[in-house]
Amino acid sequence: MSKSKDRTMGDTPVRSILMAGVGGQGILRASDILCEVMMRAGLDVKKSEVHGMAQRGGCVTSHVRYGTSVHSPIAKKGEVGILLAFEKMEALRYLDYLRAEGIAIVNDTEIYPPAVNLGDTRYPDDILTLLPLPPSSVKMVRALEMGVRAGNPRTENTVMLGVLSRYLPLEASGW
Repeated sequence: MSKSKDRTMGDTPVRSILMAGVGGQGILRASDILCEVMMRAGLDVKKSEVHGMAQRGGCVTSHVRYGTSVHSPIAKKGEVGILLAFEKMEALRYLDYLRAEGIAIVNDTEIYPPAVNLGDTRYPDDILTLLPLPPSSVKMVRALEMGVRAGNPRTENTVMLGVLSRYLPLEASGW
């Protein structure tokens, strides 16, 4: 059965998703699409975004909270059910927002920050070993590779949304 604009999803508790990445990866566009899909499914959705130095390769985040009745767009640390990290280092940076039973969907992309490019520090060799999560809670995605195979490397954010969609209470037809 399809979810339509006029049909709500019943009493849905508030859930939180945190999208994190680097400027230019399409995080804000992805969060806009996600919010639109959720609103069409009859959910109350709130979104907050931070993109201060995004044009200079800085981090970009977007909190998306949804449910029957959402009052705040920002989740506290330890409240996020899904961390959607568009870059590996950002997964590590925002891991403390993930609740104990949450999942981290992590893009395999590495974008070196200026300090690494200047030689002041190094990018960790294997970030996955630094994530204190059970292996079943980490979903690695080769979004750039999948986008290239599909004919457009700029579709990393679309690939990430596709993976995210498998973990949400939304029907495929709503996308």
